Amino acid sequence: MKKVVLAAMVAASMVSSVFALGEKKAKQTVITVLDYQDATAPNSYEDNKLVWEAFEAAHPDIKIEREVLFNEPFHQKVAAYAASGKMPDVFYMFPSGRSTAIHEKKLAKDLTPFMKKDGIYEDYSAACMDPKGQASGYVAEIPFGLTVSHVLYVNKEVLDDCGLSIPKTYDELKAQVPVLKAKGYETILMANMDDWVMQSCLFSMVAGRFGGAGWADAILAGKAKFTDDNFKKSVEFIKTMYDDGVLSQKTLATSYGDVTGQFAANKGAYMIDGDWRAAAFLTDQSTGKALISPERQQKSIEMISFPEIPGEIVHGTNSGTLGVGYGMSSKLKKNSKEEKAAWELIKWLSGPYCQQRRLDTGAAFPSLTKGVSYEGLEPLSAKRADFYLTPTATTPVFDSAFNSDVASVLNADLQALGLGKKTPAQVCEALQKVFDSSK
Repeated sequence: MKKVVLAAMVAASMVSSVFALGEKKAKQTVITVLDYQDATAPNSYEDNKLVWEAFEAAHPDIKIEREVLFNEPFHQKVAAYAASGKMPDVFYMFPSGRSTAIHEKKLAKDLTPFMKKDGIYEDYSAACMDPKGQASGYVAEIPFGLTVSHVLYVNKEVLDDCGLSIPKTYDELKAQVPVLKAKGYETILMANMDDWVMQSCLFSMVAGRFGGAGWADAILAGKAKFTDDNFKKSVEFIKTMYDDGVLSQKTLATSYGDVTGQFAANKGAYMIDGDWRAAAFLTDQSTGKALISPERQQKSIEMISFPEIPGEIVHGTNSGTLGVGYGMSSKLKKNSKEEKAAWELIKWLSGPYCQQRRLDTGAAFPSLTKGVSYEGLEPLSAKRADFYLTPTATTPVFDSAFNSDVASVLNADLQALGLGKKTPAQVCEALQKVFDSSK
């Protein structure tokens, strides 16, 4: 009899618990999220807990259904969503470039009214809040910060082993090639298997050196062409780098996931990538290990601008743009529970806690002007900060200035150029043709 009573009590308790759980779920507002994350990057595992799970714990009335992709699979999924005209409730996006369709179709809401209503608009740098920096013409995403797409990472251990020093001119860099090769080192490591890397992380800088800060605006305004001398010289210089052995064709078989390991293992003297790539070398907080130890970061690794290029019209410039952030679907009904939940998430992802974490892990430098501490950074993060402080002009990143149809052609043609399958003139002519047809 006692067993029957006990069983009844357990059953009643289970029914009560299930009912309570169901009631909680029924009260939760569900929002869908499309996120961009490299699962192999340091601190990505901890981010899931310290960013996403922490938000849900602090907001038990909100449930997140999050889809996480990286690199081309992410962009392909975004293109499919954009073609359908309906994005997830919250999504990772760029200020232009690969997110151009989202901006042009107005698939993301203007976040300015939300920020001003909550009194946080003035907490962000004016440069990051400039609506002209986004293809939509308004603040469709709150940028994590400003991004420099070109950095020359220097491994002084390799240079010291060869009796070399950091070059100030391209000719000095070229002269190092046989010396490095004799010791079994590559000169510059790049992940050129991923076709966007050359365009974003090297070519955009070169185009700025030969064309100046306004080179892209001139083409967009119809006052210049891709077939003009300054742009053609930019393409020719990339070919020159391959011909001189400064860039090896091996880079065209190097994936984005492999290049940082090669650099850390002293396979080459230099690496070209964006400023964000510094994060790959920092300590993973979940394991306590770093691809490059803090001691090596301090002693052996530098972040500098590419040396002076023969014939360049401006010196020391780097390509840069507004950083990425999170947007909100324009399909969300105004003042709905879903819209309010989506804004709470975006405000969290763009706020002091998450910006502090990105700073600490090297993922991004803050767009916030207050609420973030710069104490205790690892050496490479501190060097990244110093890199930003170096007086230099910023020139456009190609795929931020031009739509994805034009950028995709350049991406593919720069690979063909490296393989010797296209000439610089053919690259320029193909670009002008697709640009004219896309107007």
